[in-house]
Amino acid sequence: MAAKLTADMKRVVTEQRLAFVATVCPDGTPNLSPKGTIAVWDDAHLVFADIRPPGTITNLQRNPAVEVNVVDPFARKGYRFKGTGKVIVEGEQFQEIMRFYRGRWVDAARNKAESRIRGFVLVKVETVLPLISPAYDDSSSDEQSIRKHWISYFAALNEH
Repeated sequence: MAAKLTADMKRVVTEQRLAFVATVCPDGTPNLSPKGTIAVWDDAHLVFADIRPPGTITNLQRNPAVEVNVVDPFARKGYRFKGTGKVIVEGEQFQEIMRFYRGRWVDAARNKAESRIRGFVLVKVETVLPLISPAYDDSSSDEQSIRKHWISYFAALNEH
């Protein structure tokens, strides 16, 4: 049964656009791969493009189990989306998703990305769990103070 994506889940995915996708390798070990093309497809599905998958597509074709993690690095909150991945490499659904992506390139140059896409993965979300930093365990820490801390931290990294 598919989970319904809430407005906040959709917001986090839309704002962050970077996800970490876990699949299962043939030997049973995990494969974790960052995906800069993550998007909300509809109320029950996420989607990402197959551009440079280090085993992701092969693993999903063998075992469709997948987990997608999306986290706001400043608020230190996000979601774990568990479900099944469907690899789409041709046909009407491929064309429909390609049209969707034409207006939203993220990590790849807009004029080059489309030719590099070999397919898409449509993730049917079955379970969603929150991801929340242990920083919130301290009752004196709130989202505003945590966000301020991490914005300062990343700003200092960019000064070097």
